[in-house]
Amino acid sequence: MRQTIEESVQVEAPVSTTYNHYTRFEDFPEFMDGVKEVQQLDDRHLHWKANVGGEDLEWDAEITEQIPDKRIAWRNRSGPTSGGVITFHRIADGVTRVMLQTDYEPEGVPEKIGSYLGVLDHRVRKDLERFRERVERLGDTAGWRRSIPSKEDLPA
Repeated sequence: MRQTIEESVQVEAPVSTTYNHYTRFEDFPEFMDGVKEVQQLDDRHLHWKANVGGEDLEWDAEITEQIPDKRIAWRNRSGPTSGGVITFHRIADGVTRVMLQTDYEPEGVPEKIGSYLGVLDHRVRKDLERFRERVERLGDTAGWRRSIPSKEDLPA
């Protein structure tokens, strides 16, 4: 049964700074629980290594759309069935609302039980909190600023 998680966090930083931090995919292990490594293979593709429920997993994800300072959408191309979108909203000068929505398909009994108990929801909420703390502590940083149009927006 497919599950959806929606979480948000308010960051005391401008949209561009917040977005730049999130595009530094190889830094994800510093604030995402269980993530061991993320390698950016090219503009659209990432390779993930993580420990989920005591099990080491690897998978590939594809960025399906990326609009600087607005949104990043993705889907897994291998491994766990998952995808989502993260959006960045200017609340005021120096204040950004980050909203994350992800869909995933729990596999196996431990994941299904964890899903029922809200374990992943809690993990995502805590990851966003650690992301907020990181952005507010480190301040401005360089990020990946190119757009990736969704495949629906590409000419036929």
